[in-house]
This record gives sequence, structure tokens and C-alpha cells, in this order.
Amino acid sequence: MSNDLKVGVIGIPGKWSTETLADAVQAKTGYRLVIDMSEVTLDLTRMQLMYRGTNLCELDGLIVKKISAEYSPSTLDRLEMLRVAEQQGVRVFSRVESMLRLIDRLSCTITLKNAGIPMPNTCITEDVEQAINTVKQYGEAVFKPLFSTKARGMTLINAKQADSQIRQQVSDFKQVNPVMYIQQKLNLSGQDLGLVFLAGNYLGTYARVSQSDAWNTTIHSGGRYAAFEPSSEIIELATQAQSLFNMDFTTVDVAITDNGPIVFEVSAFGGFRGAKEGCEVDAAALYVEHVLETIDSHDE
Repeated sequence: MSNDLKVGVIGIPGKWSTETLADAVQAKTGYRLVIDMSEVTLDLTRMQLMYRGTNLCELDGLIVKKISAEYSPSTLDRLEMLRVAEQQGVRVFSRVESMLRLIDRLSCTITLKNAGIPMPNTCITEDVEQAINTVKQYGEAVFKPLFSTKARGMTLINAKQADSQIRQQVSDFKQVNPVMYIQQKLNLSGQDLGLVFLAGNYLGTYARVSQSDAWNTTIHSGGRYAAFEPSSEIIELATQAQSLFNMDFTTVDVAITDNGPIVFEVSAFGGFRGAKEGCEVDAAALYVEHVLETIDSHDE
């Protein structure tokens, strides 16, 4: 394996997952470059993607750990810029087209549903009256932004409230999110699962376990990672879900419900900390090995 490759890490400088990945790259290659996309300039006249004096189009590879601290439509623009590097022969991990299909929650959901992957009951609408009717139909509904991570911006609306309260909550959500993505809240028994995949191969599973009365299990809301041994049915379901997106590294969010396992989403970037703390998998080191082997085999 070549040890003189120049592979940059796109992420959030100072954040654990980004720095852990950069450490793993440096350990294997001696090269370290953490890239903050907010400081990257694309010059389409010269076809250069510049970051602090380095033309990213001249690197051997780019690993995207995080494209922005919070997801938004501009996140898609940052990914689009990386297509210029790809066109000039820089291998981006995962491929830009694959990540683009996962950043937008609706794009991911439609791909999963079109493939017959079991998911919570879901309704997408711009109509307030239809949204109110959906809440009443579901009994309890989670309103989700199309661009978000770690349950940020999500609103839980219960049909048992007064109609005026429901209408107000729906209207408040719509002010920020014109297209309303609504899912039926399910009984998750206080935990959900993250199944980790590298180049389509299953590595392990961790659970996110709620530690409070928060309705979601995210670490952002106080949950913790724990070990979990899933059934072959769950592994097969997650394997099928991630296979739709051709990701180099990803995590599939799965929950066990009264009606069997369902998939919430496939991650655009995957989680290192959950893999390490929950199932004792050094995903960063394994990912870097995959990256370097892929670049080496392409250059041969």
C-alpha cells in the first residue's frame, strides 16, 4: 500500500470524528489536511478547488466526514463543488452523487420506499389542513426538517391536544419548513440501532439508548451508545437499505417496532463514535485502509 498518498479529510476542525479520521490518515501516509468547506473556493475558470493555498484537485483522495455542522440546502452546494475534483480524477469517499441522495431526507426516503424498505408511515405535504389531518390519523406525529442531523428542528405533535394547539404547532413548523415531512411516532422501547457498513460490508451494530424522558434517542438529546447483537433479519434489512446508495462508509438507522424492524434513514457520512463506543469497531482506521487500497488499485 502506498504511503505517500495525499488524502484530505473534509470535516469540522476540532471535532472528534474529523480529527480521529485525520489522525488515521496521517498514521498511514504521513500527510494531514483537515478541510473546512466554508473556506473552500471553487474557481471554474481555472478548474481549481482551493483551500488555504492547496488545490484539492491535485490530491489523491478526499474523505468527507462532515460537509457542514448542520444540514441545509447549501450543504448540497458544497457537495456539488467536490464534483470538480472528481472530474479531475480525485477519488471522493463516498462518491458525491451517493452523498447528494442522502443529505435531503426526502430523497433518501423515496429511494428506500421505492425499493420496498419498511419505514414509518410518512406523509409529505405543503398543506396545513392535510398536515393537521395527518396528525389526527397518526395519533402522534414527528415533523422533520428535510435537512437536519441528530433530531435538530424536529417537532412532536400529539393529536390529543386541542385543535387550536395542533394548528399552531403545524403553522409554526411550516414557517421554517414549507415542505412538511411527517412521520408517525412509533414505540421504539427507548432505543434504536446504528448498523455500520464499509464498502457494503457489515461491520457491527450499536444501540442508542435513551437516558431521559426525551422522545428521541439521539446522543444530542442525552442518549448513550451500547452494544447490541441484531438478528439476521435486521442485518439483511440494513444491508439491503444501504446497497441502494453505493456508499463507501455509512450507518443505517434501524428501529425495532411492534410490527418488526423498520429503517429511518441511511447516513450520508456514518458514525465513528457509535461504532467505537457501542461495538468496539475502529471504523476510522478501517475506513482509511479501504480508502488507500481503493486509490492504489485505481492507480495500478
